[in-house]
Amino acid sequence: MARKKRARRNRIIQALSWIGIAMALLIAIPLILTPVYLVVQPVSVPMLERYVTGRPVTREWRDIEEISDRLKATVIMSEDGQFCRHWGVDLSALRDEINNFIEGKKTRGASTLTMQVARNLFLTNARNPVRKLLEIPLAVYIDLIMPKKRIMEIYLNIAEWGPGGQFGIVAGTEAAFGADPATMSWRRAALMTTALPNPLLRNPAKPSTGMNRIATILINRTREYGQRADCVASGARLAL
Repeated sequence: MARKKRARRNRIIQALSWIGIAMALLIAIPLILTPVYLVVQPVSVPMLERYVTGRPVTREWRDIEEISDRLKATVIMSEDGQFCRHWGVDLSALRDEINNFIEGKKTRGASTLTMQVARNLFLTNARNPVRKLLEIPLAVYIDLIMPKKRIMEIYLNIAEWGPGGQFGIVAGTEAAFGADPATMSWRRAALMTTALPNPLLRNPAKPSTGMNRIATILINRTREYGQRADCVASGARLAL
């Protein structure tokens, strides 16, 4: 009996050791790679999944200074209006989401652009509370290490922008319009942005009525409040 107890205790200790090692790796990987990604062009987890499963990946890196200010502004106004002001996490939006969850109301996610970068670089897209909890400290750490321009640059180069493995704004605009992201009309910038929530189904080149409606709202909002995106401007202010 004593031998069985010792064997059981040893198995428990071994299992806990493996869990501890896994947790240490989960912590160490972003701690080490985030500073590295200040100068290295990162590959996202969804991109890696496609590489591993033999599916095509199209991605051409583009420096943020060579991406249209209109696109940067529409992305910020659509996805994270407080991007230039918060420290990786929009506490007000997060608090509202927690209250909605507690009250049983529908939640929208409250993901900032920085949280989306954290998820795409180090986590998965699986919807669960654990992933959301991990996103928060990762986003704060990324915002601490990286300037806003670099965070936005990474986001625009790893976001999935098409159903055929198009990642990043270069592959996305090339697939949709056969165009370069350096210069964009308001309409194209807004349509590219409206595709972000579901790039597998939303085609900027063939927008639905809803996409066109949202694009118009987004253009008007960005023209009025575009200065909120000045932290990622090519110059001192966004050239809208």
